[in-house]
Amino acid sequence: MSDPVLAKHFRPTEGGKLECLLCPVGCKLKEGQSGICFGRSVREGKLWADNYGQTVSLAIDPIEKKPLYHFYPGSQILSVGPNGCNLRCDNCQNWQISQEQQPTRFISPKELVSAAEQAGSIGIAYTYSEPLIWWEYIYDSAIIAREQGLKTVLVSNGYINEAPWRELVSLVDAMNIDIKSMRPDFYRSVCKSSLPEVLRTAEIAVEAGVALELTNLVIPGLNDADEDLRKLIDWIASLDRRIPLHFSRYFPNHKMDREATPLATLKRAHELAAARLDYVYLGNVNLAGSGDTRCPDCQAVLVARSDYQTDICGITERKCVACGRKADMVI
Repeated sequence: MSDPVLAKHFRPTEGGKLECLLCPVGCKLKEGQSGICFGRSVREGKLWADNYGQTVSLAIDPIEKKPLYHFYPGSQILSVGPNGCNLRCDNCQNWQISQEQQPTRFISPKELVSAAEQAGSIGIAYTYSEPLIWWEYIYDSAIIAREQGLKTVLVSNGYINEAPWRELVSLVDAMNIDIKSMRPDFYRSVCKSSLPEVLRTAEIAVEAGVALELTNLVIPGLNDADEDLRKLIDWIASLDRRIPLHFSRYFPNHKMDREATPLATLKRAHELAAARLDYVYLGNVNLAGSGDTRCPDCQAVLVARSDYQTDICGITERKCVACGRKADMVI
């Protein structure tokens, strides 16, 4: 059993409620109520982080599964997730642990770091459901991990307020943010959230020097038009054309039963993105070469990938073997 942990980032409101300031949902809770993320509740007039250290899933994964292709490629990372989420996406692939309450077990920050060390992991990835609802746990664990030379990785929807994100971001080494669409109405109708805060999270990560990669799940009829794709591509290019973009194939799940994304749509997305971005990948597909990293200058294969098998075949001394360009990788 763990001792209760007070939550941070909240304020009292009129009527005796407490408003959570962690994410833009801004749950206003009265005594005995819990937030949308399942992780925070009001008791005795205080906001508590009920989910602190309460894990629903723990495993060793290839770093490429996050997906992170430019951060210690070929390595393994201890991956852990909470129960709950602050979004309500109709197409959630992990809805059993993000949208429904499940049994959890407590792992303290020290125990988590120790497990990563024993597994020979490069660090800890907070993933599977939405890690940012675990703010206090990640903050405490990341400090201990850094002291032990381990990395902190987030796989997130990016839906967090700026103040708590700025407080945490200095402890984050790498991150994949799921940019679900560049259409505000998509976020409102499909995810029950909003877009600007997600984009700001990514911008702050870039400013802070986090090794950032982005994922876009391409859904037929919702975010797959050329206009939608170009808007996403142009925004990423405005941040840094070297940011890797992963287009992922949608399959029916949870409350959404649209047809799976046609391969032709993904190929079109790749074509559009490759004209403006240096690194574009296709996920959830079995297309030869779709996960390879190529040198932007000479197109030599730097890293070959197949079914999470990784071969760093074209990099030596952090440079392209063929042309000498610096590899945009953390190795």
